[in-house]
Parts: sequence; structure tokens; C-alpha cells
Amino acid sequence: MKLNSQPWVLITGANGGIGKALVSCFADNGYQVIATDIIPLSDSRSNVKNFQIDLERFVDDEVYADEFFRNVNDVTDNEGISALINNAATQILGSCSEITRKQWKSSFNVNLAAPFFLSQCFLSDLEKNKGAIVNISSIHALQTKKNFIAYATTKGGLSSLTRNMAVDLGNRVRVNAIEPAAVSTEMLKAGFEGKEDQFKLLESFHPIARIATPEEVSELALFLCSEKSSFIHGACISATGGIHGCLNDPD
Repeated sequence: MKLNSQPWVLITGANGGIGKALVSCFADNGYQVIATDIIPLSDSRSNVKNFQIDLERFVDDEVYADEFFRNVNDVTDNEGISALINNAATQILGSCSEITRKQWKSSFNVNLAAPFFLSQCFLSDLEKNKGAIVNISSIHALQTKKNFIAYATTKGGLSSLTRNMAVDLGNRVRVNAIEPAAVSTEMLKAGFEGKEDQFKLLESFHPIARIATPEEVSELALFLCSEKSSFIHGACISATGGIHGCLNDPD
């Protein structure tokens, strides 16, 4: 990573539970943050710049993508970013017989194509600044359940992309992924409103007896962007509280 006092990090999906934790974590640890989301942001911290971006359009429209790149470089005064956190995702649920072509394409555009093309777009800056890419994948990359066919397939692709980009890029830019299980975001907690027993059951399924906090995911991302992790490259790091090792048999 470039040795300056305030390197730049670009974070997608900055308005979500993990995204907000990522923005706070990097902003509190010496980074200038470009916080992007399709929903307008309102973070007022002096070292956080809010950008609205439609990732599907970014994938399909090269003119739009080029304009976004220029805007980012204007903000960084052509210094460029030193870290890219591909966090944004859409989770469209449905079985194999239900998922539509539009839903399938949207899932791939946001969850897989956007991380690749953002990485490609900022590759020169990241290489110049000895930077790092962190992809927020999911436990669904390896272990999933019914109705997650689109989401799980894209997350499996994102983890594979991480490993393959590491091989392709060599020592130009480090690329790693985090594969979290359940994370205690406002969205997840809202789904369990009035279902406290079910939430406690979810926690008990994890050998560590709880689910992750967004801050734990963000701290791991920060570590993966630091010189302390300089030999970690092409890794897909499980952050599941041990649940990835559990076998659920019928009683």
C-alpha cells in the first residue's frame, strides 16, 4: 500500500449494514473514503466522500463507467485509490423454476460483474499505490440452502474470481475475499422482529454461539488491506463462527 498519511479506499454498498461498518472502520483508521451506493448517502465526515452509483449501469455502459472513474480521480486529485472493497450485493431469492432472466442477470451484474469491472477500472491506480482488493463474498459460495440459487452461484463465482485474479495479477495487486455467515445487520434483525426464539436458535447453530457483527467483517477487511497481511493473496477467508464445519443430520 502507498505510504502516505491518508490513502483512499473505495467501498461499494456503503449504505448497508456491513457497508456502514466498513466506511466507519476505514475512516477511523487513517483512510479517506469514497462511499458508494445506489441509494444517496449522507455521511458528513470530512474524510468521507459520498458517491451514488448504479452498478448494473456501470457494468453495461462503458461511458458511464469512464465518467465514474474520472470523478473518482478528480476527488483523489489523480492520486487514485489504494484499496477497493467490493461489498455491494443483491440477494434475490427463488428456486430454479422461479428465477427470471432479469433476476439472474441482475444478480450476476451486481454481485460478480461489477466487482470484476471495478477492479479492472482501478487496476492501474491500485498497482501504482501497491494497493489491495477485498471482495465480500459469502458462506453461500460453498454451502447454501434452497432458494438461494442465484445468490449462491454469484458468490461462488466471486470467490473463484478472487483466486483467479490473484494468479492472473501476480504481485501487481493483492486480491482476497471474506466469506461471512450470518451478520447482525439491521436488515437481518428486522427479519427476526417478533421472532426472538428463532433468532436465538440461529445464534445457537453457530459453534461460537452467536452471529458476526458488521464491525468484525470490516476489521478483517481493514487487515487484508494493510501491510500486516502482505503475504495473504488469493485467499477466501471463512468468517462463519464455525458453522461452516457443522453437519446437520435429520433426527
